Amino acid sequence: MDNGIGCSYIPIGGITMTFAPSYRVLMIGRLLAGIEIGFGVMISPIYILLRYHQISLENRIDEARLVLLKTNEDEKEVEERLAEIQQAASFANSDKYENKPVWRELLFPPPALRWMLITGLGIQCFQQISGIDATVYYSPEIFEAAGIEDKSKVLAATVAVGIAKTVFILIAIVLIDKVGRKPLLITSTIGMTVCLFLMGANFALFEKGPLVIGLAILFVCGNVAFFSVGLGPVCWVLTSEIFPLRVRAQASALGAVANRVCSGLVAMSFLSVSKAISFAGTFFLFSAISGLAIVFVFTIVPETKGKSLEQIEMMFQNEHGTQEKETELSDVEQLVQNKTELTN
Repeated sequence: MDNGIGCSYIPIGGITMTFAPSYRVLMIGRLLAGIEIGFGVMISPIYILLRYHQISLENRIDEARLVLLKTNEDEKEVEERLAEIQQAASFANSDKYENKPVWRELLFPPPALRWMLITGLGIQCFQQISGIDATVYYSPEIFEAAGIEDKSKVLAATVAVGIAKTVFILIAIVLIDKVGRKPLLITSTIGMTVCLFLMGANFALFEKGPLVIGLAILFVCGNVAFFSVGLGPVCWVLTSEIFPLRVRAQASALGAVANRVCSGLVAMSFLSVSKAISFAGTFFLFSAISGLAIVFVFTIVPETKGKSLEQIEMMFQNEHGTQEKETELSDVEQLVQNKTELTN
């Protein structure tokens, strides 16, 4: 119902912006459309649990089996996966977690969950503070600063940016399960860092002219392309995979909020920062932030390709979990042990 109320603002905002007689009315329409985005960011992730996990929790096992069979034709593997999900669901609903407030656990997380939050929220923030939205939103201003005066040529260059973004997102869809999440993130952040640095050097070293124009278009398209092949789509996939079932909805919502807040801050401050330190300085700043993203991906972000949600949780437990005074298996370790006993 909340999403329905929020979505109702989209057509109202769109119509208001389309027929706005003045700038003030245009901003009112933009505000109405933005309200829906706020609803979506806060509420939608709560419902983005994987379908077969959700129906397993509701004891609709036959339906869950059918959903799994649509993505995997191996019936034996499907049965094993279904057993894992049922076992994980039983742990998530056990007395151990029944009376444990989710938000309290997120605010005061144990070590493993803390590192999941650092990974998920960190990659969401880096996606935006590296300046991608500012580069896309203000590409006409960037091209004009490079020396393009003809509005039609500015529009053509902006369209080229959109085409580059779309094409490389399609490439990412093909590669994400073949190459893996981390290699795409590393390639993406390195490529973005280089393009942003060269963009800054382009504005710092050369005067307006054909060379600067050509390089500006090349580096903006390159930055967008590298973003779209890795940091753009992989960020959302990673966030949906790393959190335990019991906190996934709320943690994913936090990640989405962090992403949009960072996007808004960067987009609103871009022109002011550019006036203060020039376009060259701004792109050097974005390049430095993107360089930090490389370090973050190398040192903190795990590879989740080919791992089930339960295996990913166990990976964080093994790397960042603490030992209790009495040796005791974690829920996920019990799950894997039970699965091994069943297969044997």
